[in-house]
Order: sequence, then C-alpha cells, then structure tokens
Amino acid sequence: MTIDAVPAVSKATLDFLARQHGHFIAGRWVPSKSGAMFGIDNPATGQRIGECAAGDAADIDAAVKAARAAFEGPWSRFTAAQRGAVLWKIAELVQQNFQQLVELEILDNGLPTPLAQYVCGAFVPEFFRYYAGWPTKIEGSTIPASPGGKLPGQALSFTLREPIGVVGAITPWNSPLPMVMLKIGPALATGCTVVIKPAELTPLTAMRLAEICQEAGVPDGVVNIVNGYGETAGAALAAHPGVDKIAFTGSTEVGKLILKAAAGNLKKVTLELGGKSPVVVFPDADLDQVIPGAARACFFLQGQNCMAGTRLFVHHKVHDRVVEGVAAAARAMKIGPGLDPRSEFGPLISAEARERVAGFVDAGRREGGEVVCGGRAPEGPGWFYEPTILSRMTGDMTPVKNEIFGPVLCVQSFGDDELEKVARDANSTIYGLSGSVWTRDIGTAMQMVRKIDSGQVSVNMHAAIDPAMPFGGNKQSGWGREFGKEGLEPYLKTKGVTVTW
Repeated sequence: MTIDAVPAVSKATLDFLARQHGHFIAGRWVPSKSGAMFGIDNPATGQRIGECAAGDAADIDAAVKAARAAFEGPWSRFTAAQRGAVLWKIAELVQQNFQQLVELEILDNGLPTPLAQYVCGAFVPEFFRYYAGWPTKIEGSTIPASPGGKLPGQALSFTLREPIGVVGAITPWNSPLPMVMLKIGPALATGCTVVIKPAELTPLTAMRLAEICQEAGVPDGVVNIVNGYGETAGAALAAHPGVDKIAFTGSTEVGKLILKAAAGNLKKVTLELGGKSPVVVFPDADLDQVIPGAARACFFLQGQNCMAGTRLFVHHKVHDRVVEGVAAAARAMKIGPGLDPRSEFGPLISAEARERVAGFVDAGRREGGEVVCGGRAPEGPGWFYEPTILSRMTGDMTPVKNEIFGPVLCVQSFGDDELEKVARDANSTIYGLSGSVWTRDIGTAMQMVRKIDSGQVSVNMHAAIDPAMPFGGNKQSGWGREFGKEGLEPYLKTKGVTVTW
C-alpha cells in the first residue's frame, strides 16, 4: 500500500490499513497457518490499499475449535440480560467509531459517502439495538401433554429454546458491515458463537467489528473472523463437522454448493440468495413517487443489491413518462469515488464485475433492446459503469432472465386488463426475493401483493426494510428469514422436556 493510493482519511483509518491483517481467532490476531496473503483494492481507483491473510481449512478448524470452547465455556454463563447489554454496547461503539467505519466501508466497497454514513451511523446500530432487546424474550412453552397415560397433575411438559451452537457465517461484499452485523446480531442474541468468513473483496469492516465486539465485552472465541477465498476458507467452513449451522448470503449458484457441503453432518442452513425483483407501476400511481422510487430501487448500491428492482413493468399509459423520468434521474447522478461527498453513484466492486455488467448490456442490445441511457463505462480510473436503462424488453431476453448485479434496469410494458399477465411475468424468473407495486387503488395493490411470489412485497415504496420485519426469499432466492423474530429461529433449537413424579 502507498499512502497516496488512499484519499484524505483519518489517521485511525490509515493506521488500520497499514496493518498486516490476519485472522481474529480466540480473541487474538493470528497469521494464516500457510502464510498465504491476498490484496485488498479500492474499487474507485483500482489501487491496492492493504493485504490480508488468506485462510484455509487449517485456519477454519482453529476458529471452529475456539468457537466451540467459548460456547461451552464463558459464553454459556452469560445471562440473557448480559447478552442484551453486550449487544447494546456494540451499537454504542459502532457509533463512537463512526468516522473510521465510514472510511473503511467506502475504501473497501466504494459506497457513496451519504450511504456509508447511513449504514454506520443508523442502520447497523439500530439493528444491534433491536437484537439487544431479544435475549430476555426468548422462551419456551408449557404443554398440556399426558405422556404414558399420566393424569393432570402427574406430569409437567414444557419446551426449552436453546442456542444451536457454533454458527458458520459467510458474507458478501455488496454491503460489508451490515451483512456481518446481520450474522453477529442474532447469533449473540440467542447465545451462539460464530465463525465469519467475510468476502475476500471487502474484509476491512468485518475485522474492525470483531475488535469492537471484544471491546464491548464479548468473550474471546465468541466472534471469530477467518479471511480468505470462498473455494478454500468458505468451503472448509461449510463442510466443517464442528459447525452446527451455516448462515450464507450470496449468489444462488454458491448457495447450492453450500447445501452440498453442509450435508456431511446435516448442519442447519439458511440462505439469502439472488434476486430479480419486479417493480410494477399502474396508471393511477403517483408518478412523483414512482420515478425517484424506481430509480432508487434499481441503482441503489450501483445495482449490486439482491433486492434491487431491476425489472420495471409499466402500464402503457404512463410508460413513456416513467421511463423518461427515471432516465433523467439516472443521467443526473453524480458518478465518482465514494470519499467525494458530491458523489451519488460509486464504482462496481471489481473489473470482473464491470465486464459482466457490460456483457449483459451488450446481450440486451443484440436481442432487440433499446439503450435509453448509460450503457458504457466512463473513462478514467476505477471500476465505474453508468446507470443504464434498457427498454423494449421481453421476458425471454438474457438481461431480463438473469441477475446482473449491476446498474441495469430492464423495462417492459403492459396494458389494460392485464393484471394476471403482469403477475405471471413478474414471477417468470427463478427468483423471489423482493418486489414492489405502485398504485393508489388498494384493491389492485392487495391483489398484486398476493400474486407476486416473493418473500417481500412493498406498496408505493421498494425494499421496505425494518429490523422487526422478516426478510428472505422464495424459490431460488433462498431458505429461511432474517430480521425480526423469525430471524432468530434458525439460531435456536427446541428441546421437549417432561417431568413426572
């Protein structure tokens, strides 16, 4: 790393970047057993900003053993109230380290400054505080059972809700700090321990959050970080017989590999996978809401977002006005490095990601789509690609069927009395993660909510996220739910107990 490869940031951030980053195992930073390293690059410049240990099966094994020892040892003696207090303290420390976390998240991922500030100052602390309220509310039930013919008053049957054990968490690069938080929060709330394999492209804030957890009073070995590649460290974590559950967020393709790897000891698995979310606009919708809403739905995080509303279905009566309005919003977005406070639209994560996006846009052109705006990479350093709109699209076109994971909006139109057809078209991909409906007619809205096969559907907004609302996918968008009470269930197991006398 050279200092001039990094824009003006705080001394705390520069000091953190200058470290020889290792794995966080049993409360200590340790190098890889193999000595292997990999580079960390700034996607806004393409320049190297750090190096990190590249773990493999040996490092995963050490971390799992540390997590097991902590689960059976000091962590098991924390009361529910003490776990809640620790989670609340983590939220406070995240806010106290706000500036450093913002800078690391931007350098690692390329987020625009306002978004990174929201993530580190509001979103992540809010979720930690939500989970802090749950430990004292996890409870079993008493059941009026009569085992073995026992009469009332001769037996007591009840259930215990217990932590599932050691959790292996594999997180993606598109929103690094929130994704790690969404694994740590429920794990600690339920009394589990965790081994996290962050995305190799964005490990910085995961490592810093591990230190914050330790400072908040989390015992050594409860939160462990092993950095490395998916095919080595990630695969070893998914297959490890000492792991009781895998929590994975990433692509559908990798999710299927996780399932196969987890079969060895039949560990529990939750998967939050890909999406190709529909945004359906009816002619009576408030276009002053629709146009900025549709632009945000697709271009938030440069489209590198599993919830992204990348398929826009617009009634023909308002089609041209909506497309022109969203295109104007896209053209007006200031593209640039996240550390420039004027930037609204950052880089893609890598050169490979940009090539993938460009390939889908080229396929759309070849198959008859019209490029309304964007469709190219700006000149200069970094891995930027313009927000792009493809119109005249049909459901059989390559960019419509596949998750692009980039800033490409595919527009289709529908006509009067085609509610059933637009619902079928909305459900025509293998995905079912999110979606939105835009109309002032509550009847139309609720019909579409019922018909769209997604884990989440919002009306007159897209991707309505709240800590208390369950979130997850249908079809090949995943298994299980995160957020809310349902998000705790995969980290718990039920034990039925009967006492007789």
